[in-house]
Amino acid sequence: MKSVVFKAKTFLLLLLTSVSLATIVWNCTSSSAAETAAIPDEVDYNFHIRPILSDRCFKCHGPDVSKQEAGLRLDTPEGAYAALKDNPKAHAIVAGSLEQSEVYQRIIAKDTAVLMPPPSSNLKLTQHEIELIAKWIKQGAKYKPHWAFIAPQKPKLPEADEDWVKNEIDNFVYAKMDEKGLKPNEEADKERLLKRVSFDLIGLPPSIEMQERFLKDNSPNAYEKIVDELLKNKHYGEKMAISWLDVARYADSHGYQDDGLRTMWPWRDWVIHAFNSNYPYSKFLTWQLAGDLLPNPSKEMLLATGFNRNHKITQEGGVIDEEYRIEYVTDRTNTFGKSFLALTFECAHCHDHKYDPISQKDYYRTFAFFNQVPEKGLFGTIDASFADPPNMKITTEDVNSILKFINKKDTAKVMVMVMKDSSKVRPTYILNRGNYDSHGEMVGVGIPKAIMPFDTNKLEKNRLGLAKWMLDARNPLTARVYVNRLWASFFGRGIVKTLGDFGMQGELPSHPELLDWLAVDFRENGWNIKRLVKQIVMSATYRQSSIITEKHLKTDPENIFLARSTRMRFPAENVRDHVLASSGVLNEEIGGPSVKPYQPKGLWEVATSGRGTLARYVQDHESDLYRRGMYVFIKRTVPPPSMLIFDASNRDQCEVQRSRTNTPLQALVMMNDPQTMEGSRVLAENLMSENIPLETKLEKAFRRIICRKPKAKELDILKQYFESEKEFFAKNAKKTDKMLSIGEYKRKEVKDKNATAALMQTIQMIFNMEEAIVRG
Repeated sequence: MKSVVFKAKTFLLLLLTSVSLATIVWNCTSSSAAETAAIPDEVDYNFHIRPILSDRCFKCHGPDVSKQEAGLRLDTPEGAYAALKDNPKAHAIVAGSLEQSEVYQRIIAKDTAVLMPPPSSNLKLTQHEIELIAKWIKQGAKYKPHWAFIAPQKPKLPEADEDWVKNEIDNFVYAKMDEKGLKPNEEADKERLLKRVSFDLIGLPPSIEMQERFLKDNSPNAYEKIVDELLKNKHYGEKMAISWLDVARYADSHGYQDDGLRTMWPWRDWVIHAFNSNYPYSKFLTWQLAGDLLPNPSKEMLLATGFNRNHKITQEGGVIDEEYRIEYVTDRTNTFGKSFLALTFECAHCHDHKYDPISQKDYYRTFAFFNQVPEKGLFGTIDASFADPPNMKITTEDVNSILKFINKKDTAKVMVMVMKDSSKVRPTYILNRGNYDSHGEMVGVGIPKAIMPFDTNKLEKNRLGLAKWMLDARNPLTARVYVNRLWASFFGRGIVKTLGDFGMQGELPSHPELLDWLAVDFRENGWNIKRLVKQIVMSATYRQSSIITEKHLKTDPENIFLARSTRMRFPAENVRDHVLASSGVLNEEIGGPSVKPYQPKGLWEVATSGRGTLARYVQDHESDLYRRGMYVFIKRTVPPPSMLIFDASNRDQCEVQRSRTNTPLQALVMMNDPQTMEGSRVLAENLMSENIPLETKLEKAFRRIICRKPKAKELDILKQYFESEKEFFAKNAKKTDKMLSIGEYKRKEVKDKNATAALMQTIQMIFNMEEAIVRG
């Protein structure tokens, strides 16, 4: 046992050392990269110049008129080429002439009184950046619209190694790798590839039966058969829905201090159904934005509009109705901007956007689409408003006919918040400084022209017109934004890293041609989501192993150019799902009301107002304890703690990208959470009831959790640990009984309690391997 502990400590020390060295290497390479990069033959405004101007200049010389210094605007060619206000004979930029371009003369000035950016701003241009600007001016200082506002065109496929390429995605990825001096990794071994695609498509581990079947299948299309099987699996919709619930800020409570109960779970059931039924993204988008405005809308279309009502709602007395009503419309507007357009609309709520071409007037013209709902800032009391109006009733008859996908468990009707516009148009005003009661100019509906003009002569002046505008073939953002977000769910990083910001301050795409090709292809093929998912997972890019070489660390530590697969921890919900599934206790039921599993005592009680049904935490029992993570009850003021520790969203607002942290608390959850310990107990009891050798029991447990066969050395360590634990429990009968009493799942009678407790501890150790909750 001492040797096992020593080996573990040695391994941990080596791991920490390697992480530290990797960090040092990354810092060195990233800090020096800009200075050593070559100046391109053709300097492009979007990809070379605008990022510099946006980062260093636009705060004072950008689109926000109220903050413009010296009346100079550098984000448009008209502003940059115009004569300077304080010196009409001079110009900020003169195409082809460095001597006459005041901008260039200011950025190379030695006199700090004229140097730009001024030293007081703490901003500075590097020599490389100055040389880029100089070459751009010499080449004609050509401006372009922001890359994300230019409608995508399908580019020609670049040449690539045909022996490696599986589909068009690989042509683009290979070309970029080759440009950076990288080569693709070998394909991942079958066990790791199966685990990867299973967790990516259904969020659950492959069964041992599936592992055996795939390992034995040597046919050329063995992998494709598995992919098709997983895409048809009923759990596919659940996995796809998790990220959309973050986007839609879905929760089971209203938020704010009282934080009372709401019944929006039927909308969540619809999202799962929509993904399983492979609704085209065009339909998915339209029904959620404007299902109520379609001709003769069905109850399913109305239910889909719950997307717009998932925002927080106050139930506290004494509030000013109009103030909170404006809060709700603001949330809907901001969510629309981030979720469908990946733009920071919220920055223009109080003033013109400082970086993007979104004026405050543009903001409130978009706001007008969502400002027609006949709602109040406060409705009813804490227990009288599970679904504030406008709402719809879902009856048993509905569930037996059109809404068959809803898992309604009793005969009582369920109330769900939906969208409905007033018969009378509510006027929309620009709100001075964003204040609800400070009305400025009255505005109609519209969208920033820089994206794509909204033609009020051809489009309805409501959310349905907005949905049609979104799906227009000329719209530069809709397809790109969704494709990019889906890409990130499989690779850990979007082609545009900033999933929620395609604007001036967002990151540039790492593979712009690939993004455009995928966006156009997605739209041309009927916005087919399953087809796009299959394209991605069938690519050679996706199938690579995650082995990291010195070349990778030196050239591409963040794996931007995809010369390997990215190792990623499972989403918080799937960490729970994996424990339940691999231990054999998972309740595979789809949909239905949210559940309350084990939770530390007193959390809700210390954060409650003391009113309503959610004042105290009442834990569920029996099969409800073993539902998937996406069904765990989310009270906004006290989100599920174990999932929050694994970076789950608290659903306060639209979130398109979760943070990724690595803290000791995560290890403590895996070691001490009752659900993990209970799962270990149940799996141990089941294995002990089988008449098979110890080695076979350990191998089965390992394969269920790690999803591959253990190596001889790993099996040897597990056996040693098991024997030492068995010896410990033989001397501590009370601890044996305590271990085997964890959790409410029905206990099996076992002959050897000590061996069962020892096996439980061994399984617990397997669950605590990094590989247990990481997709390699």
